[in-house]
Amino acid sequence: MTNPAEIKCVAIDDEQSAIKVIRHLASQVPYLKFVGGYISPVEGLTMARTLEADIVFLDIQMPEINGLDLLKHLPARCCVILTTAYSQYAIDGFNLDVTDYLLKPISLPRFLKAVEKAKDQLLRTAAVTAVETQPDFLLVKGDAKGKYIKVDYRDIDYIEGRKNYVAIICGTQSIITLITIKELEEKLPADRFVRIHKSCIVSIGKIDSIEGNIVRLKSRAGSDLVIGNTYRESFFERMNGKRQ
Repeated sequence: MTNPAEIKCVAIDDEQSAIKVIRHLASQVPYLKFVGGYISPVEGLTMARTLEADIVFLDIQMPEINGLDLLKHLPARCCVILTTAYSQYAIDGFNLDVTDYLLKPISLPRFLKAVEKAKDQLLRTAAVTAVETQPDFLLVKGDAKGKYIKVDYRDIDYIEGRKNYVAIICGTQSIITLITIKELEEKLPADRFVRIHKSCIVSIGKIDSIEGNIVRLKSRAGSDLVIGNTYRESFFERMNGKRQ
């Protein structure tokens, strides 16, 4: 799913009238885009891949190939919603990890419920993929022309804005870069770093204790970082898990 505001769907059914029903029901859902209906299962399989369909409405009983056999060949990222007049196929479908099962004739409320279930599944998958593909390092300009430094997130204790530069503190190492602290904040993953002062960003995982307006880190004994008044409320909300 590339755009949650436009979820693409196809219908594969050997009855043209059934495809028309799916097309009509899909037109009632603002974020659902019907991109094709196919009476040939083989053509439907090909087009589901070509069109990168997010949801496939799949009939079970078809002459060329059984829908339950066909769904095994559909892209794993697709949400499959079975459509059939025979309720006895429901268990077989769920054993194959389909998203939902619609019994013909299909009502709009039941259709909406199935589509919402598919949408939730697609959003969860997209969120997991985003996390898995997020880089675990920062690439910053060094203090020499043409020099770039790779800094692993896990190595960063805190980041300090100084007069004309920013220092990334990694244990006993201080990496100097001319990027602004605001630009660094935008690059860093919000679930791992938090701004505590106009000139300081801290690695959440490195925090050992908080005493009043002072943050103490695990790896830097005696290093006290001050929480600025402007950032105090948002900092404690983050630490208490009230927002991402």
